[in-house]
Amino acid sequence: RFEAPARLVYAAWTEPAHMMAWWGTKDAVTLLAQSDLRVGGKFRVRFRTPDGNEHEVSGTYLEIEPARKLVFTWAWITTPERESKVTLTFADEGEKSLLTLHHENFFDEAARDDHRNGWSQALDNLARYLARS
Repeated sequence: RFEAPARLVYAAWTEPAHMMAWWGTKDAVTLLAQSDLRVGGKFRVRFRTPDGNEHEVSGTYLEIEPARKLVFTWAWITTPERESKVTLTFADEGEKSLLTLHHENFFDEAARDDHRNGWSQALDNLARYLARS
């Protein structure tokens, strides 16, 4: 749950200016955010973690329902053959909103667990960003 309306949470996922402000794991710095928001369009994000490593992920938008649902593929630049799928749903709850994130089709359990940790940190970043917006 976020202290922001669904339209703002959705914008944080789809508009590069917002994406630059929160994307990545704890204490990461977002270096690049691109979004061609249309079915078949691509997104790309690169961030640097405190250890100095850069990570880049990209995907293709599969379904778009503004402020309601967003579905996209997900693949790291280092392992493009390990494409997975992310489904986000957004729901207003008064002045707040509920985001449901479902990430599926992982290569293995280790990848699933790594993403669970990464998403947890990223969503914490998103919550902090939305609280300031």
